[in-house]
Amino acid sequence: CKKASANSVVVTAGKTVSVTFSGVKPGRYAIALLHDENNNNKADRALLMMPKEGFGFSRDAKVRMGPPKFDAAAFTVEAGTSHQTIRMRYML
Repeated sequence: CKKASANSVVVTAGKTVSVTFSGVKPGRYAIALLHDENNNNKADRALLMMPKEGFGFSRDAKVRMGPPKFDAAAFTVEAGTSHQTIRMRYML
């Protein structure tokens, strides 16, 4: 588990959301997204620990019995601009 180096809260107005982080230094990063539908700042779960809210990870990293490992979601940021497209998943 890595400590978050940045975070952002975005209120959506449609099906597509764009978030920009400025001043990101070159290095390896991973992104985790949570659609916090009830605004309680946590990932709510249903029976058998099934996620009740949408989530997504960079590199479309697969979810098994928990979040993916850092290396599965990690990507490299070089000098300049880097883009990531992340698909949200909803289990329920």
